[in-house]
Amino acid sequence: MEITSQDTINQPFKEKPSSCFSNSLLSKTLKQPIVYSYSYKRHQILYQYNIICHFHWFKMNNNNNMVFVLIHVFVLFSISMTVVNSVDWNFPAVFNMGDSNSDTGELTVGLGFQLAPPNGQNYFKTPSGRACDGRLIVDFLMDAFDLPFLNAYLDSLGLPNFRKGCNFAAAGSTILPATASSICPFSFGIQVSQFLRFKARALELLAKSRKFDKYVPSQDSFEKGLYMFDIGQNDLAGAFYSKSLDQILASIPTILVEFETGIKRLYDEGARYFWIHNTGPLGCLTQNVAKFGTDPSKLDELGCVSAHNIAAKTFNLQLHALCSKFQAQYPDSNVTYVDIFAIKSNLIANYSRYGFEQPIMACCGYGGPPLNYDSRVSCGNTKILNGTTITAKGCSDSSEYISWDGIHYTETANQYVASQILTGKYSDPPFSDKMPFLLKLKF
Repeated sequence: MEITSQDTINQPFKEKPSSCFSNSLLSKTLKQPIVYSYSYKRHQILYQYNIICHFHWFKMNNNNNMVFVLIHVFVLFSISMTVVNSVDWNFPAVFNMGDSNSDTGELTVGLGFQLAPPNGQNYFKTPSGRACDGRLIVDFLMDAFDLPFLNAYLDSLGLPNFRKGCNFAAAGSTILPATASSICPFSFGIQVSQFLRFKARALELLAKSRKFDKYVPSQDSFEKGLYMFDIGQNDLAGAFYSKSLDQILASIPTILVEFETGIKRLYDEGARYFWIHNTGPLGCLTQNVAKFGTDPSKLDELGCVSAHNIAAKTFNLQLHALCSKFQAQYPDSNVTYVDIFAIKSNLIANYSRYGFEQPIMACCGYGGPPLNYDSRVSCGNTKILNGTTITAKGCSDSSEYISWDGIHYTETANQYVASQILTGKYSDPPFSDKMPFLLKLKF
């Protein structure tokens, strides 16, 4: 017997075998297996799940009651491709937009300042414009793509090569337009405009001479390149200094309208491959715990600020919905949504399992345990406070820490996050069967 139903959730098989038990009497009467068929469509692909329930009935020795034992459940899985937009993971170039989570030097060059040591101490051996002791998530992803690290758009020295892509991400940037009080003037809309200028100029140079081929992306690279995004954290975290949680939650749709406008501009310019990170557990950042977590009742079981994580989860739900809507509206695009929140939350909750000693305390900071964070002095800097000279110093082994400076992750933590992204299981749609990257990790 076959029972069919339309199921539109993302995990159509979840809890469906329970239907076998609810219809066990029907199986007894019919003396045959029950077959359930569930269909679900995602990104122009029709998935068909057939659940076949086999029962064995027998009589108990002491009474006449019939009982059953579920022998096995078969799940037959088939895929019907309607309009297939297959993704070729050999991208010719990557164009990244975001905030400090993926800034490889944009803000330091744009505003003309230098991060102090020990930033960059592990991999680059000197400050590299990254708010980290070494590499960022985007660096590990570029390695996995077998592409060079991305040069910052504004970095004009050191013979930068943009043939394989460009990084427009800037620390402190927001999705919403920057204001006079913003840390960074390069908001998401500005980054998109910078990209459009970059593309126009690159094509202009290529039209003049073939000698520029080895320095800037080709027309084909712009069309087949991957467009990566990791932004939104500062819109939420910064708002907590002047707004209530309810006000912040109410502002999220406006923030995402701005984001949608930006990716639509890129789509209109020929971008088709979009890789979008959601925002991480903001409430677990040392900076936010130090400022908003002084009242223990405001913290969750992991020691993170509950309100900040509620805002992050709400933002992520609506961002995920936006990604699905965009994919449906533009079926020739390929949108990959990556659940950074889940990866980082799992890391913080199970930090010791992955070789870390400190889930929240900063490696580079001032003040000592439990947080080693003082907002008045940033990593590597020295200040005189109340007549006393203090310095935010690095710890002896940053690989034991998740937090580098109270706001950003250590290279080791970034490496772990990248390794989980590349499993494909934290993405919608998942891509584990298409992108079998292997990273040399200590985990």
